[in-house]
Amino acid sequence: MLKALADLLVYRWFGIAHGTRLGDSLNFFFYDTMKIFLLLAVIVFVVAVIRSFFPPERAKRILGRKREFVGNILAALLGIVTPFCSCSAVPLFIGFVESGLPLGVTFSFLISSPTVNEVALIMLWGLFGWEIAMLYIVTGLVVAIIGGIVIGRLHLEDQLEDYVYKIHMGEAAATAEQLTWSDRFEYAREYTKDIFRRVWLFVLIGIGIGAWIHGYVPMDLVVKYAGPGNPFAVPIAVLIGIPLYSNAAGTIPIVQALMEKGMPMGTVLAFMMSIVAISAPEMLILRKVMKPKLIGFFVGIVGIAIIIVGYLFNAILP
Repeated sequence: MLKALADLLVYRWFGIAHGTRLGDSLNFFFYDTMKIFLLLAVIVFVVAVIRSFFPPERAKRILGRKREFVGNILAALLGIVTPFCSCSAVPLFIGFVESGLPLGVTFSFLISSPTVNEVALIMLWGLFGWEIAMLYIVTGLVVAIIGGIVIGRLHLEDQLEDYVYKIHMGEAAATAEQLTWSDRFEYAREYTKDIFRRVWLFVLIGIGIGAWIHGYVPMDLVVKYAGPGNPFAVPIAVLIGIPLYSNAAGTIPIVQALMEKGMPMGTVLAFMMSIVAISAPEMLILRKVMKPKLIGFFVGIVGIAIIIVGYLFNAILP
């Protein structure tokens, strides 16, 4: 139905010929815009209801009982089921540090939360199948766990800004158990509206870039610089992704277009994860709580882990 509507808009109402670069790009743009916003409307609402059972204080209590390593695994898993973007993950990161959790454990959460995004997961499932969606989860978890463990072993607690340890997060006025289903649905409705206000522009930009790649970027150009024949394709993709900024959902249209152009899955995942996990704008946010040395270690360790994962999955996937 959505595809038919996109065809109607572009090829009949706009009168653009089928098979042209402009026609294919606009068709891609309108179809993916309708599909992705429809998915977001449904998925974000459902996820917000789930999120109402996992307020920050509950997350702190869960992780506070665990030792390092086990805590890294649980923090990375918690990052999947708590749909925080990088902006909202930073205050929670401060709360974890202030409550006495190991620094490495907090970093596993900080990496996993924006990287393994549940909205992107379901969108990947719908666009590429459950195998790619599961690959996305495994990749994000591996990067978050390893990155957190390495940072924890470096003992860089002195590289946090001093004021972080002086912050005391207030208890929520109402616990998750006190919320009624009506409260949860109202929260989900407001949260969905807030998410749309935050991400709609990034999603449209992502779709626009994907549409341009789909219609105008030659196959041989993509294959030349990021195809299987270039041994440096994965680090190049990561370096390109770092200056960009988007949430995981906004990168999906770009991922789809790059895969259609022949870019290997591992390279695409590395590109996607560099945008959402170690983008330059997110580093500016983290600079409020971290000193430059710690940010450098964070970017370096996570970047290397993403590159390794990209090469690994390029090797095992056809």
